[in-house]
Amino acid sequence: MINFPTCKINLGLHILGRRDDGYHDVETAMLELPLYDILEFVESEEPAFITSGLEIPGSGNLVLNAEAVFRKYKSFPKLSFHLHKLIPMGGGLGGGSSDAAFALKMMRDRYLPGIPNEVLKEMAATIGSDCAFFIDGGIQFATGRGEVLEPLDLNLKNYFVVLVNLGIHVSTKEAYEGVIPNPDRTPLREILSKPIHTWKDRLENDFEKSVFLKYPELAKIKQDLYAHGAVYASMTGSGSTLYGIFESEVQGIQWSSPVSYEAYLKL
Repeated sequence: MINFPTCKINLGLHILGRRDDGYHDVETAMLELPLYDILEFVESEEPAFITSGLEIPGSGNLVLNAEAVFRKYKSFPKLSFHLHKLIPMGGGLGGGSSDAAFALKMMRDRYLPGIPNEVLKEMAATIGSDCAFFIDGGIQFATGRGEVLEPLDLNLKNYFVVLVNLGIHVSTKEAYEGVIPNPDRTPLREILSKPIHTWKDRLENDFEKSVFLKYPELAKIKQDLYAHGAVYASMTGSGSTLYGIFESEVQGIQWSSPVSYEAYLKL
C-alpha cells in the first residue's frame, strides 16, 4: 500500500500560556500544502524501515511510533515501510507528523476500515501535537497544545505559496524559551476572518521575534517575499521555514541568503 503524506504551514501562531503538563496552550490555523513524501508498506516476515530521499537524522521515526500505537487496537502481520523523504525536516512543516498520520490512515484502511477519523485523531494526538491535523488535513483551527481541531472557513483556493528553507534547525524547546506567552490580545480567529491583505500587520507567529533575533537571515528572507509581491509572509511553526502567499504565480525569486530548499506551489 502506498500514499503521499502532505505538509502544513501555520497561519499565525499565538502562545497563550504554559500548562501544568509542561506544554503550552496555543491558537493557530494550519493549512495543508500539496508537497509530498512517499510512504509505502508491505507485509513482510522481516520487518524493516527503509528511507530514501532526504537524509533522516536519528534512528527512530514517527511512522514506527504510529505502527506501535495502531497495534494496541488491532493485531496484524509484520510490516516493512519505505519512506521517500521530500519534505524538509526540522523546519516547521510537520512532515514527520504527517508521515505518522498517513501511516495510521493506511493501516486503518488495510486492517480495520471501520475505525472513524475521530479515533485516528486520538491515536495521532499521542504521537505528536500536530499529528492529528493530518488525519483530515485541509484548513483547520487548532487550540490546546495543537491537537484540539475544528474546521476553519477560509478560502485560499488559487493562491500560490512559496516555501523557503535555509537549512537552519531551530529546536522547539529553544523556540519556546524565547517566547513570553500573551493571552490578552485580538483572538487569532478574528484576525483570520479579515481579508488576507490585512494580515501583514496583524497576523503574527510568536516564535518569529526570538528566532529572527538569533537568525537575522530568516528575517531577510521574509522581507524578500514581501519585496516580490507576497500578500502575506511568515515563518511556519517554530521555524525555520518561511513562506509567502501570492495572488499570482511567481518563479525564480532572488534571495538575500543562500537557500537549501525552495518550492512553488498552487493551492
